[in-house]
Amino acid sequence: MKITRIETIPVIVPIVPELVIQGALGQHAESPFVILKVHTDEGITGLGEVSCTPVWSGEDAVTATHIIRGFLEPTLVGQDPRDIERLTIKMRRAVAGHPFTKSGIEIALWDILGKSVGLPVYRLLGGAVRDRVPVKMSVSGAAPERAAELGRFAIAKGLTALKVKVGIEPQGDIARVKAVRAAVGPSFRMGVDANGGWSPRVAIQTIRTLAAECNIYFAEQPVAPLDMQWLVDVRRNVPVPVMADESCYTLQDAMALARSGAADILSIYVGKGGGIGPARKVAGLAEAAGLTCVVGSNLEMGVASAAMAHLATACPGIDAEEFPCDILGPLAYEHTLLAEPLDFRDGGVKAPDGPGLGVELDEAALARYRC
Repeated sequence: MKITRIETIPVIVPIVPELVIQGALGQHAESPFVILKVHTDEGITGLGEVSCTPVWSGEDAVTATHIIRGFLEPTLVGQDPRDIERLTIKMRRAVAGHPFTKSGIEIALWDILGKSVGLPVYRLLGGAVRDRVPVKMSVSGAAPERAAELGRFAIAKGLTALKVKVGIEPQGDIARVKAVRAAVGPSFRMGVDANGGWSPRVAIQTIRTLAAECNIYFAEQPVAPLDMQWLVDVRRNVPVPVMADESCYTLQDAMALARSGAADILSIYVGKGGGIGPARKVAGLAEAAGLTCVVGSNLEMGVASAAMAHLATACPGIDAEEFPCDILGPLAYEHTLLAEPLDFRDGGVKAPDGPGLGVELDEAALARYRC
């Protein structure tokens, strides 16, 4: 089997009003993506997805399409798509950076491999360690009353945990978290996500207040990913686990975080490290180092959400029961571009059992949101 071409389809899909996100990085009301179709000479097509949110990743639809056309497609055409590890190395050597773009292709390679042998991706990764992946809500950095509504929305959807966006302004952050805590009750699991918006001093002071007054159970990326010592200082001086997100892209980042004692939890994406395989390696490293992982999210669409569900289903280094994953794509969009939606119920998502990713595109919806 050989790769013949890589088809790129840029789309923009609005987020449902209930889940528009406001945080330290601004408002997230719609999402640009590039949907990929990796074609082969045996008629098997692999589906991939590139998240294109430049304020977060530095990649957009223009850069993704250019990198694929100019560098990655010429490298991969004529290669056997089932040799995923070898092709991952070839992509790394073809062009530096652009992990979300490379991830889109890598996801499609797993889809092809699964389709070629008639197995879902989670089986290729070693089989299920859980039947359903628990998911937590991400509550926007909105006014307290609006944030409280989102907390009640999470309960109505059957979720058992949430995180509140903070890192905007300390007093406003505290008021928002207090409002959500009042809305969801004293025992509902609730963390905070600053997206790197606090200084170390403000992070320590604010997390201590939130832990004492709001019973938060983790703090995600409290400081900017500039100096790892900042995370170390915060972790040493707060009473809740610290999660590294924007500080953890690569396997080497994960090693540095583990060695320095900068975090208790690593947030891994299929996008940040370049695909399912790299994310799985980070989870394995964390497990060996006595840390744990959660699957984070850039509000992926249906294809990448399926990939994330397969990863979390098969990976023991991801403690989705203690720290539910951020696979919110099935709830977040007007349409996930899938012919059949992912199985999202009972507070979690189930990885599809069909071959490969187990999903197919809704071609009419793809045409409607194409840009």
